[in-house]
Amino acid sequence: MSSPSPAVPTAASVPSPAAPAAAVAPLTAAAPVTAAPAVSARVGSARAVSAGPTVAELLDFVRRAAEDEALIASLPLDPEGRTWVRLDGPGSSEAWLIGWPPGTGTGWHDHADSVGAFTTASGTLKEHSLAVRLPTDGWKTLELNEGMDRSRELAAGQGRAFGQNHVHEVLNESDSVHAVSVHAYYPPLPRIRRFSRAGAVLRLEQTESPEDWQ
Repeated sequence: MSSPSPAVPTAASVPSPAAPAAAVAPLTAAAPVTAAPAVSARVGSARAVSAGPTVAELLDFVRRAAEDEALIASLPLDPEGRTWVRLDGPGSSEAWLIGWPPGTGTGWHDHADSVGAFTTASGTLKEHSLAVRLPTDGWKTLELNEGMDRSRELAAGQGRAFGQNHVHEVLNESDSVHAVSVHAYYPPLPRIRRFSRAGAVLRLEQTESPEDWQ
């Protein structure tokens, strides 16, 4: 592929902190699911602090939630698209239980100023991420330097935490196995920026507000 136009700004000026899935299925809202009292007592009792939960506390929450078999089994699964249920996260955080049919993914996106964590509860998820914090405003396309890409595979029980302005895409690359994961963010997501990717060039496509996914 020919090199991107020199007019595209590069990520070299941004302090440091593969291809999208062929079929990225739309989210499908599931009917609300109420966790069993035991889940609420065990998972939802994380200590709230005035400054909000830390990334370590968010990671601890999603790991413990992912181990709750009754909670995971309560999520309706749809072979045609992702499903999700809102959970009560620690310290007023935003938390979600998400189902991923085979071959689905999120596309490239960020989480604005929120920090977060997620853990795979069943199946396996693949995360592609960027080892760079993107400028928050004032750009439409960005040429990424070499060495910015990171990939990891997260099997059941494995998870990760991330800081502000983390850019990634999450995929279920399986041909036949559904995946389920638990996610938490603090503060609750104020917006999500969605990007397209063509080689080294990242393009901002749209910005979503909470009304678009809740």
